[in-house]
Amino acid sequence: MQTALILCRFLHFSVVLVLFGTCLFRGLVFKPWLGVTNGSPLDATLKTLTRWLSGLALISALAWLVLTAASMAGDWQDGVDPSTLMLVLGNTFYGKVWVWHLLFSAVLLVCVSLPTSASPVPKLVLCTLLLATLAPVGHGAMFDGLFGQLLILNQFIHLSTVGAWLGGLVLLGLVLLQPAVSDLRSLLLRFSGIGYGLVATIIVTGLINVRVLSGAVWPEPAFSGFGLILAIKVALVLCMLALALFNRLLLGTHGYRLEVLRVSVVIECLFGLAAVAAVSLLGTLPPMLAG
Repeated sequence: MQTALILCRFLHFSVVLVLFGTCLFRGLVFKPWLGVTNGSPLDATLKTLTRWLSGLALISALAWLVLTAASMAGDWQDGVDPSTLMLVLGNTFYGKVWVWHLLFSAVLLVCVSLPTSASPVPKLVLCTLLLATLAPVGHGAMFDGLFGQLLILNQFIHLSTVGAWLGGLVLLGLVLLQPAVSDLRSLLLRFSGIGYGLVATIIVTGLINVRVLSGAVWPEPAFSGFGLILAIKVALVLCMLALALFNRLLLGTHGYRLEVLRVSVVIECLFGLAAVAAVSLLGTLPPMLAG
């Protein structure tokens, strides 16, 4: 049951983060260079991807609720029992947050399924609300009052920057698969420039989370349980940063190869998904508060 919950958390986190990042970067970075307009091949691909991800977001959110209810009750059958589900939704902090999360997921699916070409703003707002309702789920609910609210805000910023980076990478990968991209070097340089700011924010907010949750700069024991998974996550993020620096250096050369960039971006995405998997596991482990 615990393994299923971790896998469900991984799927849901990955989908919501990529949804947010692609919606954000589509207009912020890529549109001025690519002219992502209605009817273009890339626009059709993005719409299809968004619909699939939105559907997965709702399905995995429902599965997360069922698995949580089953875990609380200690029985698989209770996970699909309406009375148990209503008890979880109405009488737990997780459930009260999850009601809104499910609502936002359903509205997003309806929004992206509309045949008309709606403004991207509502989609971005809904994706942001999905992240906002993910932030309190997990260790963020350990503290009450203003301190707990600040920790949730920090977690929201952390998730937003992770989503922007990961979703931006996915969108960049789709762009690099196009047969011809005008002024590719300028696009990649701007994306990498924004990426440095995202990485810095990810590191700072991540360190704040660790300090608050563990009561120390690094949890004890350092390489066991929570500390071990955290170390793996940090190593994966550093690998992503190393690849980003490699891509930046590669762009500085006159004879950079598009095939190498494509492979590098794909590997960086895989490292990012592995880091999300580590986060999914971390959320189920005790942070081992110092003292």
